[in-house]
Amino acid sequence: MNRHHADNGAGGWRELADGLHGLRAEPPATLAPAVLERVGLADAFVTVDGPAGPLLVAYNGRGISATAPGADAGGFAERFQARFRRPLRPADRPPARLVAQVERLLAPGRRGTPPGYDLRGTTEFERAVLAKAQEIPRGQVRPYAWVAGELGQPAAVRAVGAALGRNPIPVLIPCHRVVGSDGRLTGYAWGVPYKRALLAAEGADPDELERLGRRGTRFFGSDTTHIYCYPTCAHARRTTDRHLLRFTGAAEAAAAGYRPCRVCRPPALAG
Repeated sequence: MNRHHADNGAGGWRELADGLHGLRAEPPATLAPAVLERVGLADAFVTVDGPAGPLLVAYNGRGISATAPGADAGGFAERFQARFRRPLRPADRPPARLVAQVERLLAPGRRGTPPGYDLRGTTEFERAVLAKAQEIPRGQVRPYAWVAGELGQPAAVRAVGAALGRNPIPVLIPCHRVVGSDGRLTGYAWGVPYKRALLAAEGADPDELERLGRRGTRFFGSDTTHIYCYPTCAHARRTTDRHLLRFTGAAEAAAAGYRPCRVCRPPALAG
């Protein structure tokens, strides 16, 4: 065995990956699945405890690549193959470090460091939208318009919705924390009931969110700080009823002499 083949370090794996990426679309069946997974030409999946039930998590050497509800392992593999053109199989020995990262990220009351994600096949705009969704804290929500505004493209609300609808890694990349401007829990690939369950598990109140929306309440203000926030913002939650004001939009809040919260960053001029 020559020196090149004896190198089992990171450099050796990178050289192997470079060589394998030159293969045809369907790798030879003689290649070990674990090798294909290590270099990102195939994926394996594990089952973890999610906030709304078992969660299937697909991964390869580049990172986590997809998720699905735990009751649909067979359908998960088929949909994965159709979308990513890569095989997916149950993991023989789930990597302990990855499972621990996912469990810490999902644990109630804890904020884990997100694992690496394999977002091949998404556009630059879609990746920006997904990154912005990850900034929304657990138990809080933001409207689609907030994401568009944060990206400097306030007119791109529909495009934001489409990008979130294509999120390959729901739950871990929390697109469920993005809602309609009127508070409605719309637009979730796994269905609105699943979205409600996720938000409730994180400490949000989906029923209250929708009630506020029907009443036209978009923001809460504090008459002690003269700051207005999204209703689920941690600062809004600390405001007692005695000091709480409700605003239908940012223009109404501004007219009353209130400024936007620097933490949840509601719009400053338009409701």
